[in-house]
This record gives sequence, structure tokens and C-alpha cells, in this order.
Amino acid sequence: MNWSDEGVILSVRPHGETAAVVEILTRAHGRHLGLVHGGRSRKSRPVLQIGNHVDATWKARLADHLGHMNLELIRGYAAGAMDDPAALAGLTSLCALARLMPERDPHPNLYEVTLFVLAYLDDASVWPALLARWELALLDELGFGLDLTQCAATGINDDLIYVSPKTGRAVSASAGEPYRDRLLALPPFLLPGRKAPLAPGDVENAFALTGHFLEMRVFNPRGEQSPDARARMLSALKRLSEAGQPI
Repeated sequence: MNWSDEGVILSVRPHGETAAVVEILTRAHGRHLGLVHGGRSRKSRPVLQIGNHVDATWKARLADHLGHMNLELIRGYAAGAMDDPAALAGLTSLCALARLMPERDPHPNLYEVTLFVLAYLDDASVWPALLARWELALLDELGFGLDLTQCAATGINDDLIYVSPKTGRAVSASAGEPYRDRLLALPPFLLPGRKAPLAPGDVENAFALTGHFLEMRVFNPRGEQSPDARARMLSALKRLSEAGQPI
């Protein structure tokens, strides 16, 4: 069994004295693991960093074996984020959440969105909003997508500013007004098919929205908690906002 594909490194853990088990999100083969010989060497270390975009070749005697993986660097996103604590936290959070995907189950759409987000990690005015949309896409790929196309109460598709925390369906301003304290804010930039400029608080509200449904529909049923990396990312973004930097 063998294949060649491209992917994004999600995790690396030592194996024995010189090897490493590497987990990558690939375009055509989903989240996949493999053993990299010499993965702990000085030569391999710069390549085997989470978030890096790589060419991968995987070989195994049987399909259900761990297999051996060879990786070649395409673009080193990790190195580019090292000097930016917020961007590094965002990259780490993305990789941690991507590990929620089922193993060896292709999700090419999420893979493409992942590369798109990574390409903008050097622009703090762009990547936080893109990462929030990526989390929305992650929920959809996991089978827990939100319905943001029309109001759950009236069926209209205008003035959608809330989301029901129970159903994940959008609610219009008029229908949601009596229950506004119990509803989640829906930033306009998350609405499908619509382009909207970011307003103050939009990114924070977007992560509150996606975080709620990640907790309720993904982590709690598994008896797990949201990764620390996501909390660090949110703290880093809060510091940027408090410093007056647009995000």
C-alpha cells in the first residue's frame, strides 16, 4: 500500500531514539499518521513543525498499518509565525482542532480552507476572521453545521443577527428581540454568501459562537475539553484588541 499527497502537519511525537510519529491533514487521504525515520534529527526538525505544508509519501504493507512516511517541505508556516505570539497561537489552535477529524476520512474542502487561513497568518487584520470561519467549516465537516441561511422562527433571510444556542439556527432581529439575552450574536461576516466589513466585537462574537457549538456538540459528548491552544489564541487576540490593533 502506498500513496503520495500533500498535507499540513498537525502533530509530531517522538518514537524511539531517532524517529517520530507524524500526523498530517492531507487533501485526498484525510487525517493520517505515519512513522518518519530520522524525524528527530537536526535536518528533519525544521520540516516537522506543526502547520507546515508538506509533500507526503506513505507506504505500508497493509492498509491498517501505521506505515512509513517521507515528507518534503513546501512552505514553512511555523517559522513565519514564530515571531508573532498571536499568529503562533492561531496556528496551534487550528492544528489542535483539526485533529478532531476522523482518521483517513478525506475532507478536501476543509483542507483547502486550512491552506487559505495559513496563507494569511502574517496579517492580523485578516486571519482571526478567517480562522473563525474555518471553525464554522470544521463544525460542518464534523456533521454539526449551523443553519445560517434563514430565520428559524419566520423563514426570512434578512436581518439575521442571532443564533439559537440550542438548535444552531439563525434568528432575525425582530423574532429574537424578546429572547436576545439567551441568544448568541451572529456577526454578519459569517453569513453564507455575503461580504460584510468587520465591526468591533465581530471576531470575539464569532469565536464565542463557534466555541459554544464545539463544546456542546463535539467536546462534551466525547467527555473532552476544548484544547488549551484555543484558549491561548483567544487570550492573544484579546491582548491585541486591548492594545488597539484591529482584528
